[in-house]
Amino acid sequence: MDLMEKKLELVELHKLEGHTDRVWNVSWNPVGTLPILASCSGDNTVRIWEQSSLSLTPGLASFGDEFECISTLEEHENEVKSVSWNAAGSYLATCSRDKSVWIWEVLGGGNEYDCAAVLIGHTQDAKMVQWHPTMDVLFSCSYDNTIKVWWSEDDDGDYQCVQTLDESNNGHSSTVWAISFNAAGDKMVTCSDDLTLKIWETDIAMMHSGEGYASWTHLCTYSAHWSRDNIIASGAGDDAIRLFVDSNND
Repeated sequence: MDLMEKKLELVELHKLEGHTDRVWNVSWNPVGTLPILASCSGDNTVRIWEQSSLSLTPGLASFGDEFECISTLEEHENEVKSVSWNAAGSYLATCSRDKSVWIWEVLGGGNEYDCAAVLIGHTQDAKMVQWHPTMDVLFSCSYDNTIKVWWSEDDDGDYQCVQTLDESNNGHSSTVWAISFNAAGDKMVTCSDDLTLKIWETDIAMMHSGEGYASWTHLCTYSAHWSRDNIIASGAGDDAIRLFVDSNND
């Protein structure tokens, strides 16, 4: 089927009202029976929304019933820019223009949130938080051009900044806007106002073994060559040769 020929029609199911300023980011909790959504706003708050009951409506997945705000987190001193759940859905991370990153522990079946940690380290606005896909390691990026890695060695909630990725280790030279991981969690991509994407890698086996924190390193591309047939070959620090073609080139 040609996806370009198939029309995509979006149907508005609900309008969640409560924030008093623009909504910067939303994130679904990955676990649980009822859908739970976290949102953050320029009104300095984070709101947690839960569906009132599970209703399997044909064609509309499980979103037949209304959502209600079950909790409002108001501790940030400036607009909140990003929210992110860990893989287990037991922690919610938030970050703000107040330069701080907060970790909230989910209590009381999902309607109570206790501050587990306040992480101070960025010197400018924190733009995004993102949990590692398989481990409780938190990443944040900022207007200060850095990515910070936060880790609790003993799983006791005492999160510390264990690594800062910046220009000194081939990092970005301007605001870092976003972070994303591959499914295995051993590679990370970041994007920046310096107009670059950067790929980072780590020893995920060491992390899972409990031997300690494994540093992230910039995955350099050392060589590239464009063939007469419009195939680009590249060699990089991951020991692989990769071939690329322009998908729009017939």
